[in-house]
Amino acid sequence: MATAREVLRHASVEQVIMVDLDDKVVQVSKEYLPEWGGDTVLSDPRFELIIGDAHAYLMDTQDTFDVIIMDISDPIEAGPGIMLYTQEFYQHAKTRLNPHGVFVTQSGMAESIPAATGPVIDTDPSCFAPIFNTMDSVFDCVVPYSTNIPSFACDWGFNMAYQQPTTNGKSESWSHPTNGVIDDLIATQITGGPNALRFYDGMTHLRMFALTKPLRLYMAKDKRIMTRKNPIFMY
Repeated sequence: MATAREVLRHASVEQVIMVDLDDKVVQVSKEYLPEWGGDTVLSDPRFELIIGDAHAYLMDTQDTFDVIIMDISDPIEAGPGIMLYTQEFYQHAKTRLNPHGVFVTQSGMAESIPAATGPVIDTDPSCFAPIFNTMDSVFDCVVPYSTNIPSFACDWGFNMAYQQPTTNGKSESWSHPTNGVIDDLIATQITGGPNALRFYDGMTHLRMFALTKPLRLYMAKDKRIMTRKNPIFMY
């Protein structure tokens, strides 16, 4: 619900489709966590809730999207989300994006100083690097980033992917926007203006995409890719 709440802050958003496996979780969140959006989200005319399996939905739908956000459970062996982290799934998800579309997924722990620093990485409980590698094998551009999640007591990783934009058949160069550009967009596009956001602004944006040197070096060691036949589990 909170993800939908944040997306609906953007005045340019015309429609949000949220797919959730468990209606009971949605109802409990509505009742006990109203600050996550609750009735405000559910009553927004731009919002549509589908109770069902996100993997099945995206595999079956003929719709295409400007943005696909995977706010899903971790890739754990006993969990329902592992197929949403595979190379095969990302290959299909790419076909569901509009031109200039963006795909983003939560990617587990991304500690600034990784716990596993030795040569053996198969026992690493983090899947941040494998998720990046897997997406990088499918999309033209993948950008890893992280932020601190106090309730998780650690830094958490995300990966954003997109196809290289082209104009008249030629690839366009892309770089991170400056903090001033981000602040201007917030002021004009976010309902309620800059004061509606407690934590995010241009400077925060730049920090999120500046991974620490130990984390970058560690990610460079990890070459694993997640597939249906060879999944990688956090635990």
